[in-house]
Amino acid sequence: MFGSAMEYHPTNEALNERARRADKIVRNPENYKICGGCESIVAEKVTICPNCHAYRFITEKNRVILQAQELGNREPRSVVITDLD
Repeated sequence: MFGSAMEYHPTNEALNERARRADKIVRNPENYKICGGCESIVAEKVTICPNCHAYRFITEKNRVILQAQELGNREPRSVVITDLD
């Protein structure tokens, strides 16, 4: 009951877009890495995570693929900078 007014329920289109982005990452894992702080997937060229400002990353292709598959099959749970505007 508590917090129910703030619950986020993504549309099918939002979930489909998330799955499309995950598929792009799975097909090109060398272009991405996982933030060691918040476990977001970011572009390989990033030096500081835009979400949590961490600077340690996991670059193993297999881990990137697994993380993309997991994130692409569920609704978002993280708070990103645009959520704070």
